[in-house]
Amino acid sequence: MTISNQKGGVGKTTTTVNLAAALAKSGARVLVIDLDPQGNASTALGAEHREETPSVYDVIVGDKAMADVVQKSPEFDTLFCVPATIHLAGAEIELVSLVAREQRLRRALDIFLDAQEIPFHYVFIDCPPSLGLLTINAFVAAREVLIPIQCEYYALEGLSQLLKNIQLIEQHLNPELRVSTILLTMFDQRTNLAQEVASEVREHFPQQTLKTVIPRSVRISEAPSYGQSVIEYDEMSSGSLAYLEAAAEIGHRGIRREVATNGS
Repeated sequence: MTISNQKGGVGKTTTTVNLAAALAKSGARVLVIDLDPQGNASTALGAEHREETPSVYDVIVGDKAMADVVQKSPEFDTLFCVPATIHLAGAEIELVSLVAREQRLRRALDIFLDAQEIPFHYVFIDCPPSLGLLTINAFVAAREVLIPIQCEYYALEGLSQLLKNIQLIEQHLNPELRVSTILLTMFDQRTNLAQEVASEVREHFPQQTLKTVIPRSVRISEAPSYGQSVIEYDEMSSGSLAYLEAAAEIGHRGIRREVATNGS
């Protein structure tokens, strides 16, 4: 699942990290791939990502095996991270001249997952807030897209363009790709605006939008500075409980889809 929104500041990395941690806490085996050169997901998961650290850059540009760069997060035994380093900032340019440049992450990920004795239940890909070759690699590698939408002014700005881009990638590069999940973030129930935005999003995307909303929370903002998810930082905070609930909802949706696919 790729977590994407071309609009910055919507809680994309925060959602990636905390959903992953919440699912890992429930016992799922979860892999987070940090495709953002800022490396914020790596920081929040306690993954080493100094300049010389083997990272996702070495995988998609240097053909290094993903197994050689993946790290276990100190938070949970079933939570793993492929970190990003500053080298990723130049990857967009370097990818241009490479063969099958849009497929490099998917190929490396498929090889890695096929080699696992214990399978992963979830893979989350955190990508930068722009549509470049890194984000395209994320869309090609994923089966589903999760879009976080903040409950503020201009919440839906740029969303139609994002959906068009996803549709283009589905048509030309990855026929399995679909927008499966929308998560409302930064929700302040005291304001009419937040209620209006939530209502508008649910009206446009009734099937995709999770019932759970993520509130504005100081704890969510504080957690990354301690190299932790909010799940580990303050498990009983409103932000942590919301992400745990959203993760449970995603888990139940996956089970329903599996049952429907198997026809049982």
